[in-house]
Amino acid sequence: MLIDLVRKNRSYRGYDHCRKISEEELLTMVEAARLCPSSVNAQPLKFHLVYEEEKVAALQAETKWARGLPQMTLPHPGKEPTAFIVICQDTDIDSNLSRYHRDVGIVAQTILLQATEMELGGCMIGNFNAESVHGTCGFKENIRPMLIVALGKPDENIILTRVTDGKTGYYRDKEDNHYVPKRDLKDLIC
Repeated sequence: MLIDLVRKNRSYRGYDHCRKISEEELLTMVEAARLCPSSVNAQPLKFHLVYEEEKVAALQAETKWARGLPQMTLPHPGKEPTAFIVICQDTDIDSNLSRYHRDVGIVAQTILLQATEMELGGCMIGNFNAESVHGTCGFKENIRPMLIVALGKPDENIILTRVTDGKTGYYRDKEDNHYVPKRDLKDLIC
């Protein structure tokens, strides 16, 4: 059921480094994303697959994680993702980078839901320098990185809790459990 995948799909920041992700698995995720709707059906998004260990390490160095926990370095050493999909826009198709932000979100969530179905997990990363990632990945000038999706086999405990006192910030306890407050359904209906 979709609701079960949604409940299981979390923003993981710790992975089992022994479980590598293959190119074929990444292609399965992109196939799901390929079928998503696109604004005016322009389909300007492209996907850069990163799964070779050296390239994963180089891209990992370009990302910043868990801005809500500035006192921590996440992922912890040895718990980094084993693959990435960089969602890019081909400016030869459309040069308006802001027009397709919704499309980027739709395909990113679809990639993560497909990963969840495959017993994997991931995290959307928007905190990166686009020009630096552009160079690291060796993109042609018309390919612009829009969002990075980290992927791997989750190796951390994430617990959904209720929002109390209006505080929605995520946090970790002494055992490194990650807590994510969620608003009640009744509070979302307006």
